[in-house]
Amino acid sequence: MGYRLTPSFWRRGIACLVLCAVFLTQAPATPAHAFLGLGGFGIKDEKELGRKFEVLIRSRLPLVEDPEVSLYVRSIVDRLAKNIPPQPFTFTSGVVLHNSLNAFAVPGGHVFVFTGLMMQLDSEAELAGVLAHELSHVTQRHVAARMERAKYLTIGSLLLAVAGIAAGGAGGGALAVGAMGAGQSAMLNYSRVDENEADHIGYQYLVAAGYPPQGMAGGFQKIRQKSWMSGTSVPPYLSTHPELGDRINGIMARVKAAPAGVRNRKEDNTRFRRVKTLLWARYGDTQAAMQMFASAGSKNCLALMGKGIVLSRENKVNEAAAAFDTALACGPDDPLVLREAGTFHYRKGDMKRAETLLRAAMARDSRDYMARFFYARLLDETGRAAQAQPYYQDVLLSVPEDQEVHAAYGRSLGRAGKPFQAYLHLAYSALYANDKKRVEQYSNQAKGQMKTASDRAMMDRFNTRYKERQEIWKEGM
Repeated sequence: MGYRLTPSFWRRGIACLVLCAVFLTQAPATPAHAFLGLGGFGIKDEKELGRKFEVLIRSRLPLVEDPEVSLYVRSIVDRLAKNIPPQPFTFTSGVVLHNSLNAFAVPGGHVFVFTGLMMQLDSEAELAGVLAHELSHVTQRHVAARMERAKYLTIGSLLLAVAGIAAGGAGGGALAVGAMGAGQSAMLNYSRVDENEADHIGYQYLVAAGYPPQGMAGGFQKIRQKSWMSGTSVPPYLSTHPELGDRINGIMARVKAAPAGVRNRKEDNTRFRRVKTLLWARYGDTQAAMQMFASAGSKNCLALMGKGIVLSRENKVNEAAAAFDTALACGPDDPLVLREAGTFHYRKGDMKRAETLLRAAMARDSRDYMARFFYARLLDETGRAAQAQPYYQDVLLSVPEDQEVHAAYGRSLGRAGKPFQAYLHLAYSALYANDKKRVEQYSNQAKGQMKTASDRAMMDRFNTRYKERQEIWKEGM
């Protein structure tokens, strides 16, 4: 699953985005209307460009697919979206595995937030405030408006913009300006008017969703403070304009003018703290994470679980086992504690203990497709491939483009004597890993095993996905 991707994968993804974008921007520029269609940058164009951007981002940047994290962010976006006027597209969200304090939106309603931001904020309202700001850039069509005014546009220049946003810092900005030229760079940067409007509209979305209005200013303040303390760069939407302090003061003035009932809203940060604990345990600096969990006390079950995860990362197997035992004694019915303990014992090779824990986790949280994925792998490795396959199928309903799930399912199908489906899912795995050579290899092997009309229909669906990805490869990779 996505959470296992490493920082080295992140660096390779960013490098690929940057290099491909630089290469493409050396080609002659294409008139904007040639790509976007005559008549300007309309909703149809925005949806199409947004779809391509999402495919690129999901194929080149490491995303966290753990439902505890991804579904949480989606729930915030959905809560905000319920109070947004009807839009011509559906909002989607993703969590990028990187320590940058950043979030960004791309055309067509796609919003991405970085794990580094989630780990440094202190409340759900702060996270929602940042996301509301980003959603406002989408609803107010700030990117679209700038593209409509652009004379020239290339997919490469847009790719480079994403690379610059994702990489962050002065280097990313300088790269964008150097390769794209000042005119195209300006087209892809939000103006002072855009930022102020995103603050204003985003504040309305935040309040309408029932959050404490202080969240937006608090989120921006935390980003600025943490960036100064850590020496990292402030995200573009905070660093572009010197009047950031004025913007925060303007938001706080609106908070003070709000009715007392709005200003004094209470919030439940239970789920936020749960996700933050998991992110620190899995991705944070191990020493800092252990200090955080120690300060939480001996009765905080999630902090005890977090210790187990960190110790497992450090390969201190016996100490990790003891920490998970303590966490299970503290929170025997918590599905997250059960799942993390179960996956730990699965990796340790204690299949009997792992099976008991994973089954308990699934029984308590039917949405946790990660628990089902590891349970399916456990069934496979204990000679029960036929029992494993329905679990793989169920997981793919939630994460249809997860290369690791397709690979595991393909191997399971092979063991079960189903060569066509086995090769097909291995081809899907290669497709979502951007492994062009293996896509061709496995898809040809699948074609050689086709026997029924159902097989041909499945192959046709794969070819549709393959063609779509080939178009993206041709234009922007």
